[in-house]
Amino acid sequence: MPQRVIFLDRDGVLNKAFPEGTTTRPPMSVDELELLPGVPESLARLRDAGYVLVVVTNQPDVARGKQTRQAVEEINARMSAELPILDVFACYHDNADKCSCRKPKPGLLLAATDKWNLDLPTAFLIGDRWSDIVAAHTAGCRGVLIDTPFSQAERCSPDHRAADIAGAVNWILETAEREAESRTAA
Repeated sequence: MPQRVIFLDRDGVLNKAFPEGTTTRPPMSVDELELLPGVPESLARLRDAGYVLVVVTNQPDVARGKQTRQAVEEINARMSAELPILDVFACYHDNADKCSCRKPKPGLLLAATDKWNLDLPTAFLIGDRWSDIVAAHTAGCRGVLIDTPFSQAERCSPDHRAADIAGAVNWILETAEREAESRTAA
């Protein structure tokens, strides 16, 4: 039986992203890794509700030569050790690579689904950029956008918008409960 899943973007959703010009950059090392407020509690609520948690993250600074794959993997390992995360799927490409895994393409979500037998029709993705939401919809799941000055919300149509991960999780759990009640009533 497929597992219920919540996909999570990493930088700006789970951990602090650092403003840099018109965008943000990820932490460059484990020393810069800082979980955002409410993240451990919010992920625990999702896990307790029966969801597995999978991180899907674009890390183009590796292709750009600004970051090493090893540093990204060390950050991912630290997060996985501190949070109830089943797995982390990372794209190390840049736009010019035209890969199938870089969001807004759905490749990371589809790879995770194949590996872990995930239930895409009931899945949600929590992200902080338009590309997260487009990837979610292309893969066949719902997208919750955490509003930031860098989201470019006008480029997507999220199923819900939230100020932070706690708000996103509240909406997901309320939505899932309503849907379960309507299935039971039918």
